[in-house]
Amino acid sequence: AIGQLGIWAQRAGADFFPGTEGADPASVVFDGVKHGVEGGYDHILVDTAGRLHTKANLLEELKKVRRVAGKACEGAPHQTLLVLDATNGQNALAQAEIFSKETGVDGLVLTKLDGTAKGGVVLGVCQTHRIPVRWVGVGEKVPDLRPFQAREFVDALFAEADGADESA
Repeated sequence: AIGQLGIWAQRAGADFFPGTEGADPASVVFDGVKHGVEGGYDHILVDTAGRLHTKANLLEELKKVRRVAGKACEGAPHQTLLVLDATNGQNALAQAEIFSKETGVDGLVLTKLDGTAKGGVVLGVCQTHRIPVRWVGVGEKVPDLRPFQAREFVDALFAEADGADESA
C-alpha cells in the first residue's frame, strides 16, 4: 500500500511522507502531520487503509491515530472521510455505522463508480447516518476523483432504469 500511495502522490504532484516501515501507525501520523505543519502545507491527508470495521483492535488504533493527529496539529483531524467501494452493497451500511460511531466520520468518498456498480447503497448510508457524500471516484486517473454532484449521481443511478422503461 505504501508504494501505491507514493505513486498516487507523485501523479497528483503531492509530497509523500511514508514514515518508517514497521513503525506504529500513530507515530507515522504524528510525524507526518508535524512534517506537513512545519512545511506549511495547506492540506495533509492521512490514509488508514485496511481498517476493517469488524476488528476491534484496528478501530482502537484509528482512535489513537485521531488523538495523535490532534497532538501534532491543534484541532486535527479537521475532516474524517470514509471511503466506500460502490460494489460493497449492504456491507457499506455496517461500515458507516461503526466507523461513524467510533471515529466521527463527517463525509463519504464513493469509489468504483466506473464499473457496473451504481452505488445506490450510499443513499441508505446518507439517510440513516446523516453523512454527506463529498467525493466520487469514477476511474483510475487523478482527475477521476471528483467532487460529488447530487444531480449527476441521481441521473446516473436511474439512467438504466429509465432506458429499460422506454423499451418495455
